[in-house]
Order: sequence, then C-alpha cells, then structure tokens
Amino acid sequence: MARRPSRRMVMSGAAATAALGMTGCLQNPDPADSAGGGTVERYTPGDTPGTGTVTILGAFGGQEMDAFLASLEDFQSESGITIQYTPDSDFTNTIRQRAGAGDAPDIALFPQPGGMFDLAGEGLITPIDVFLDYDQLNSTLIPGFLDSARLEGRVFGAPMRMACKSLIWFPKKAYEEGGYGDKPATMQELYEITDQIKADGIAPWSDGWGADQATGWVGTDWIEEFMLRVHGPVLYDDWVKHRIPFNAPEVVEVFDLVGDLLKGEGNVLGGTDAIISTPFSEAPLPLFEDPPRAMLVRQGNFVTGFFPEDIQANMDAEVGVYAMPTWEGGFDGQPILGGGDLATLFTLNDDTVKVMEFLTSDQFGGEWAEAGGWLSPHRTFDQSLYSSEITRQIAEIASEAAAFRYDGSDLMPTAVGAGSFWKGMVEWLQGAKTSQQVCDEIENGWPA
Repeated sequence: MARRPSRRMVMSGAAATAALGMTGCLQNPDPADSAGGGTVERYTPGDTPGTGTVTILGAFGGQEMDAFLASLEDFQSESGITIQYTPDSDFTNTIRQRAGAGDAPDIALFPQPGGMFDLAGEGLITPIDVFLDYDQLNSTLIPGFLDSARLEGRVFGAPMRMACKSLIWFPKKAYEEGGYGDKPATMQELYEITDQIKADGIAPWSDGWGADQATGWVGTDWIEEFMLRVHGPVLYDDWVKHRIPFNAPEVVEVFDLVGDLLKGEGNVLGGTDAIISTPFSEAPLPLFEDPPRAMLVRQGNFVTGFFPEDIQANMDAEVGVYAMPTWEGGFDGQPILGGGDLATLFTLNDDTVKVMEFLTSDQFGGEWAEAGGWLSPHRTFDQSLYSSEITRQIAEIASEAAAFRYDGSDLMPTAVGAGSFWKGMVEWLQGAKTSQQVCDEIENGWPA
C-alpha cells in the first residue's frame, strides 16, 4: 500500500501556521476572564486555614487506588494532612450530583474534561491559576496538557497522571527477524514497512473496535491521530471545539486517509469485519502467537494489561514500541494523543492547596511508578522510578512530544464524542456510509 506523499501534501502552510500558533496557546490566563464567576483573586496562604482533612473523589479503585494512596503516605506524614480518598465507578454522575447538592469533595480527579467543564461553567471549580504557580507548572508538563483543561480563557484542572495513546506495538523478536528496520520517521515510511510485512505473507496490522455499547471508540482515536499529524494541533483544537464544522474538508480528507490504511486489501488481519467483531483488548494477541499472525497494533499504554501473561512477565525482551510517526508534509513535530486524570479544586483552603500542589507536581507518583501502570504528565519526572524499560520508553516518547492533545471525543459533547462519532465510525468502516456522509451526519447532529 505504498503512499505517494504528493497527493497529501495538503496543509504544509496550515501546518506551519499551527506550529507558530503553538507558542501562544498556553499563556498564563487573565484572572479577570473567568468562566461562570467573574474575577477570582489570587489565593494567599493563611487566608483560609484548613481542617486537617482533605477529601478526594476519583474514578479508580483496586490496585490503582492502592498505588495512589501509597504515593500519598509520605506527604501525609510530613504535612500532617489526612487524605480521605473515595473511588466511584459512576464518577461522572456522582460528582455532578454531589456538586449540585452542595456536597462536593474538596478535590475531584476527572478522568475526562467534559464533566469538569460543565461544573466549571457553573462556577463550582476554582481556576488553578488562583492557587498554583501556573507558569512553573506549565514549564514542567508535556506541552499542551493544560490547554486540554481550558474553558473561556481559564484552566480548571491540572493533570496528576497521563495516558499515552499514540503508540505502535510489535513483537520484538519476530519484527527484528523480519528485518523491518528501526522506528519509521514518517507515516509514509511506516506504509513501506506495511507493504514489506504484507509481502512476507503476514497481516501487517491487527485492530479491534469491539467494546459493547462503546464499539467504535478505537476508530475515533484513529481519526484523532491523523488529524493531529496531517493538520496539526491548532486545527485539531478548532475541530474538537467546533470552531470548524465536523464535515470540514480537512476532516473528510482524514477519514479517507485512515480508510486507505484500514480498508486496504490485506492491511489488517481479517479485514474490516474482524475489526468490528474483535474486542479491542484482543487486538494485540495475534502479535504474540507462534508464528505471529500480525506485526503491528496501535493502542495506548494501558493495552499491555491485555498482553498474554508470559509476555507481560518478560515485556522488555518480548515487546517493542515506538510513537506513531509524523505525517510528511503535515505538522512539523511529534504530536501525542492521550488522556489523563485532571485534579480540580472545589474547596479552597490552606490544606487543599497544599494537596493540589503535591498532586500536580513532578514529585508525585514515585510509588505508583514503581508499582506499574502509571505515567507522570511531567517531562521532569524521575524516569528511573518506572518499573520497566518499556515504561521508560513510553515516558520518553511522551516527554519529547512537540504537542500533547487530549482525546478529541472526550472533549466533544457526549452526544457526539460517545454517540454519533462512535456510531458513525462503525457505519463508515463497514462501508454503509462514505466519509462525507458520516461527517455530514455528525455535523448535522451536533448539539446547539
């Protein structure tokens, strides 16, 4: 499936504009420009003493909760502040109900920005520049992270962990034996590797979108990845925030580009029918059969939890990973698509500010990093604390990114991001609707 770049040298001018625009995206906001509440003055320590206890509500439990609490033990001992964490699997509804009833936790950890924006718009969340050193925080974070928490000029959350989605995984030994080379510099080079793998009689890619009612979310990630690479972060932001229509020519073009890859003859194991019917958690499994039935899978860092147990036990020797490459003629830089838990403040006092300062710093998370399954959003985090070499590789990929952008479907209205976009991806992959038709329908159904 060799790609001729000249056909897609579309936005070199727009991409250059996007690169220039990146320098002004994350300036310290004006305190007078506050969503839902007018001017908010800078908090001064001592203005409101704490109670000695800080309550936190989050969405994660189990081993993640254990690692989170372990990362807070030294802080609690040194500060004298007791932290009470409550996990809730129905976090999105619970935080809205509690905040609306005047019973919000002191701090909430939002797994997606959408619900945070709703409550921030109602004036229930304190902008972070009121109590954190915004410029210092921004200087250590992966570029673009704070912009994912921005509403009407103010930033309402700061990340305390990160998910990195822009990763391509491969079975290290079989890949090296096949002679498929080092990590490709561009998607066009990756297409050449795809052709080489296919010529060797192996399916280049494995993919799975099955997720019960959420089937299709993996497809939205593909579109988002290509939007970032072909058209750059600035146009990506315009698309996600509906400053350009969902059916803009650039978006339709990206659908066609993704279709060239996923729908191309022999590119994906089992073809499009298999993509829909395969659970996303099972997509990596063919890579680790003997011999492999596929060589590549695109998925976030969390996918390692679905690898076979023997592979997980020897990850550094068995698994290879590199960043999804850039697009030749597109954005001049390595973008990373991902997500993360955003810490937000409902109760402003000395104790809650101290907890927020720690949670959102590059000093938080050492114990969680050693336990595994966690990534710091800070470029300055001590990467030697990660439990495996492959985790350090992923952290380095994220740290070196020119721009980080939050999963677009998580930023769109729920009716789109978890509705018409998911549904449209399935109809598009099955060939029931064209790229233009799907984009038109999503645009026509965008909430007023």
